[in-house]
This record gives sequence, structure tokens and C-alpha cells, in this order.
Amino acid sequence: MLTIALHSLRTRWSTFLGTFTALSLGVALLTVMGLTLASSLDAPQRQPERFATAPVVVQGRNTLSVPTSIGADVSRETRKLAHPHAVPEAIVARLKQLGRVVPDRSFPVHAEGGPGSLVGHPWSTAAFAPYEITAGRAPRTADEVVVTGDWVRPGERVRTDHGTVRVVGTVPARGFETAVFYTDARAAELSPKSTQLVVEADARAVREAVKGTSVHVLTGAARRLADPDPDRDREALTAMNALFGTAGGVTAFVSVFVVASTFAFAVAQRRREFGLLRTAGATPGQIRRTVCAEALVVGVLASATGCVLGSYGAPLLAARVVEVGLAPDWFTVGDAKWPYHMAFWAGLLVALLGVVAASWRAGRTGAAQALREASVDSGTMTWGRLLCGAGLLLTAVVTLSLALVTDPGELLHRKTYVSRPMLLITAVALLAPVLVRPSTRLLTWLPALLPGAGGMLVRENAAAGVRRTAAVAAPVLVMVALTGSLLAATATLDAARAGETRERVTADFVVVPAGTSGPAGSGPPLSGPGFDAPTLRKLRAIPGTTVSASSSSAVFVLEDGPALIRSEARAADAAPLAATTHLPLTAGRVSDLDDRSIIVNEEWERHTVGQTVDVWLGDGTRKSLRIAAVMATGTGDNGVHLTPANAPGAEVDRVDVTLAAGADPAVVAGALREAGGHVFSREQWLRASHPGTDRTTRYGYLLVLGIALLYTGISLANTMVMATADRVRELAVLRLAGATRGQVLRLVGAEALTVVAVGGALGLLVTGLNLAGMQGALTLLSVPTPIRIPWPQLTAV
Repeated sequence: MLTIALHSLRTRWSTFLGTFTALSLGVALLTVMGLTLASSLDAPQRQPERFATAPVVVQGRNTLSVPTSIGADVSRETRKLAHPHAVPEAIVARLKQLGRVVPDRSFPVHAEGGPGSLVGHPWSTAAFAPYEITAGRAPRTADEVVVTGDWVRPGERVRTDHGTVRVVGTVPARGFETAVFYTDARAAELSPKSTQLVVEADARAVREAVKGTSVHVLTGAARRLADPDPDRDREALTAMNALFGTAGGVTAFVSVFVVASTFAFAVAQRRREFGLLRTAGATPGQIRRTVCAEALVVGVLASATGCVLGSYGAPLLAARVVEVGLAPDWFTVGDAKWPYHMAFWAGLLVALLGVVAASWRAGRTGAAQALREASVDSGTMTWGRLLCGAGLLLTAVVTLSLALVTDPGELLHRKTYVSRPMLLITAVALLAPVLVRPSTRLLTWLPALLPGAGGMLVRENAAAGVRRTAAVAAPVLVMVALTGSLLAATATLDAARAGETRERVTADFVVVPAGTSGPAGSGPPLSGPGFDAPTLRKLRAIPGTTVSASSSSAVFVLEDGPALIRSEARAADAAPLAATTHLPLTAGRVSDLDDRSIIVNEEWERHTVGQTVDVWLGDGTRKSLRIAAVMATGTGDNGVHLTPANAPGAEVDRVDVTLAAGADPAVVAGALREAGGHVFSREQWLRASHPGTDRTTRYGYLLVLGIALLYTGISLANTMVMATADRVRELAVLRLAGATRGQVLRLVGAEALTVVAVGGALGLLVTGLNLAGMQGALTLLSVPTPIRIPWPQLTAV
């Protein structure tokens, strides 16, 4: 059998070249994704940056640790507090007896013409990085600063949100921040709270001094936890794991789908050859073994080639994700070996599985029946294929129905709307022989009525060659369905969130602290210093307005047994909140909110008005609160609402203003600006807060769809070549019947476009089914939103 297989490979090299190309490219993609995913599993140990030379860093309490239990097992759940504590004065006094204590303060700074991520510090902390002055001198007065980098020169004056300052010195940038150093006294005025400090003393003595307290002592490599955004490496790894995991899953599905389809089509093309072998005395088992031997040889060669191609492609992909900022600068492809094994054996397995069903059918074909077989495909829908396709379709419908009944919000999660299309794509592809012929006749109905035989030939050729049409349409089906499902899902969710924001915000104006540019997406609108007390008094004193001052916070609750869940919160007084915001309540009233209650959403395990829930506030304080009202779940961004008394440590970072009857909007807007802050009208705020796909997700989709589009495009052309090469004799008959070369070319091109249109129609069918489920979920979650279909992108695909 192996000898016959090798002779077949040599004589039918054009057919096997197509399967070899599809498989090697698929294995290459699997190798690339495996290598990049393996490289994102571990990050190098980052060394301390801001406090590289500090002996000891002491932090106030900044975590919440809650004991949990599952049966007899007891553990602790730990979460970061929304409002870390300052180091208690009593402990600071003890530490000062051991050595010099330097409080650290960090606060955002907005400078005209400066970088957008400036952060302020006291000058005394600069020595611990260490920062050394390269030009000028240290600051001595409240209006003097030292800056990092070369964006401004010593002697120049810069307007900031903390007043106009004079730059008296510069220090080299160290890469992890762009800093502005004030005098210690001025920094204390701008940021009175210090959550960490440096102690120039022996570490053991410091630990002994704070023994039994809730403060953290950081030494050695642990000092990196005091750096700005110490979790950025872990967060970057999590984002890359999600990105490459999703890309790898989609790539694996697309490659397996296309490779299996190509192998099955290649075997189906040779049914007359198998009939000849049967006439010569070959048994069904010998036919099957021959086909499997051919697939084994092609699979080994193509998988090995794909691994080599992937080893060259992975570093290119890693460099690209670093270049666009999806990965940290340190990210490179490592030397993991398991991705090669995974890709090689997966490719070989796909090659063998791709021919099993077709070879079984070829072996069962009788010799005379095979020799009499016409060009029209018959019996393409076997009972096994029909049962598998119907089973997958039924599974998709049942799981969708269960999700709609039990947890509609699950359908809005990215992992769900990325994976669900694959189930439907496979089901529709298996049922394609049933769908292809009527779809083809429908699409070619009008061209077939035109004068001449061209339209009729296109219709009959495409409808007769069901296997060829299905094999060519398969890559198009995958690409259109994935593009439509993923991009339409994100666009629809963005529109739903924007609709929620529009319904919620009823204020005429929204004011944020000076120096901030507006909301960050659909989440908490600000990340910066809050309003000071004098500014709030001025805002509240403006006549003809109702003012609701609110702050960002968080609460923690134990749910589902041992799970410590963090919920984002807004803290505001009940009466102004009700006058400036329309919360999507399903029970209760906003006016019932007080210092002993909370407004939750339906996602909470306990969400009945009047029930009591035990929560931990943003500073870690435990409290029992009565549920005053319940909000709809929506798209998951509703969070909870508290009074300011239950958000200790939270600064007011947003002021909603509603006009009284007869108040002049222009006069009120001018008064708001004069009081201090960045003033938005309602429409300006809604435009600024319109949710959009975050950068990582957007590039991730471009990566996934770009790779899938490239691969399916190559596979489509490859399958076209295989299909057309098998029709040489048929096309020659057309030439003998009087068709010109141009007519034959136009006929082949029209058939190709028809088949691609069939694949596109099936892809749109899958997209529609997926989006119908999402719209049902949004309706059940009280967010009725029309489906947004990305027609330009679908048209381009």
C-alpha cells in the first residue's frame, strides 16, 4: 500500500500539492500561536524602579484579606483596596526613632504642552530611583519644579492644573514614568495623604517596630510593589494570554476546518480512480489503507514544513505585538518545545481524520458503480454527516436557549461570542450538501434566464458539483461568519452600553476636575485628583441648579461560597442623585438610599429589596447594609450605589448638574467654569463617554481576523486550483463544442464568483443566528438595542 501511495503522490502531485499547502500553512499558524502563547506564560522578575536604592519601604494597609472555606478547607481571599490606608501616625513616630523617614506622595499633573501621563512627587524621593540632576538645581520654593526628560528646559514656565510653575532643573527619564518633582512642602499640600514611605534603617528593626500592625514592609525585590502600576507585567501577561489564547483557538478551528475540507475534497475527486482499482481486484480495506498511507506521508511532510515556517513566523509576530504596544518591551519568543509537538501531531491527526470518512465511502463503492458514475455528485449527504450536522445544530440551539433562560449575561461575554460561531459554522458546513444546491439555484436564477448558455451552464455546473462547491465555499463560510459574528457582536455591545449611558445621564452638565479630559470609556469617568472643598462649595452655591457630587469607590462581597467579588461603586447623596441620574431600577426607590443601605444590581446573589448584605467597603471596613433598590443587570456596567459615608477615602471626582425651571444654560455653564473644573454639556459628555472597543481587543481582533483572512484566502485559491485542474477534460469538451477561450475563462470566473457568493450567504446565515441570540439576551437584560452589522468590513471580506 505504501508503494502505491508513493506512486499516487508522484503522478497526482497537483492534487496533493493543494492538501500539502493547506496543511503546512495550518500547522505553521498553530506553531506561531503556540510559541507566542508559551512565551507569554512567564514574565521576567522586574526589579524595583522608583525605590531601587531605598533600604526599606513601608506601606499602609492596601489589601483586604477575608477567610473563606470549602467544606473543611479554609483559605483566604485577598483583593486590593479601592482606598489604601495611610501609615498610621503612631507607627511613623516609632519609625522616626530608627532613622530618617521620607513620605512618598504621587499625584497626577496636567501641563499645557506636556506629556499626558505626568505624575508629581516630592523631591526628597528622587534620590531613591536614583534621579540625578543633569541641568539646573533642585526646587526650593512652591512654584519651582524639576522634571524628567527633555520636553521642557530649565528656566521655562509651564501652566499646570496646580498653578503655573517654573522649571529649575531636569533629570534623565528612566522609562517607567514621566515625573514632576515639587518641594516636599508643596507636594504635601497637593497630596496630603501618604500611603507609603521610605525608612532609612535596618530592615529587621523596622519589622520589629511594626510587628502586629497591618502595614507592609518591603525590602529587596519586593520593593517593586511600591512602584507605579506594579501589576503591569501580570496584567500584560493576562491580556496576552487572552489575546493569543483566543487567536490560537480561532486559528486552530479555521485551520482544522479548512484542512479537513480540503483533504475530503481531494479524496472525493479520485472516486473513478478508486473504481478502477476495485475493478483490478483491490479490496475496500486496501483502498482505505492506500488513502490513509497517502495522508500519512503528506501529513508528515506538511506538518514538518509547517513547524519550520512557524519557527520563523513567531518572532515576527512577537516583534509586531511589541511594536503596537500589545506586549511589554521585554516580550520575545522563548525556546519552548511543546508548541512544535502540539502543532506537528495535531496536523498529522487532522490529515488522517480528514480522509477517514471519504476513504471509507470510497472503499465501499462498487467497481461497476464507480465506473458508471457521472459528473453529477450524488449521495453527498450521508447519514453520518446528516446526524452530526443536525446534532451540532441542535446543540447550538439548546445551549442558546438554556443560556437565555438561566443566564443571558453569559452570551455577552467575549469568550462566548467568540466560541459560539464555531459550533454553528461546523454544523452549517456539515449540512452544506443540503444547502448548496438550492442556494446555488436561487443565486443563479436570474442569470440563467439571460440570453445565451453562460448563465445556464454556471447554474448547472455549480449545482451538479456539490462536493466542489461545498469545498470552495467552506473557507468563505468561515471567514464571513467569523468577521460578521465578532465585529457585529462588539459593535452591538458598544451601542447597547452607549444606550445605557444615555438613559442613565439626565443631568444638563457634567463637571470633572480641571486637568482631566473626560470619561475613560464607560467605566469610572476619572482617574486623577478630586475636587477640593472650596471648589465644591462654589459649585453647590450656583443658583438655579441641583448639584450631585459623586465619587468612585468599590465594595467587596462574598458570593457563590468562597468567591470574594469586587463591584465598582458610585457614592452620592440620594436626593441629588435621583434628580440628576436615571438609574435602571427594577425594584425599590433611589430616595430610600441612606447611610445604612445600598443599591445593588440583579447580578448579586442577594438582590431583594429589604434584604441585608454583608460587604466590605473600599477601605476594607466591614458593614451590613440593607438593599434599598435593585438595578437591572444590563450589559454588566451598572455597579452599585452608596452614600458618601460608605465610601471613606474616596474623593469627589464628578459633579452632575441639573438646571431648575427657567435657569439660563449659558449663565450656569459660565458659573460652573468660573467655579473650577472641566464643564461638559450632556451631549458632549455622552460623546466623550461613548464606549468603544479597547485597544488590546481591537488589535486582537485584527490579529485573529487578519490571520484567518490570509489563511482562508490562500486556501480558497488553493481549492479553486484543485477544483479547476480536475475539470481539464470538461473544459476541453466546451472548446470542441465551439466555445472560445474567453468564454471558457468567463464561465470559470462566473462559477467561482457564484460559489463564493454561496459561501458568503451561508456565512451571513451563521452570523444572523449568532446575533439573534445576542439580541435576545440584550432584550431579556432590559437593554433593547438594534443589531449593528459591520457592512463595510463584511463587504470587504
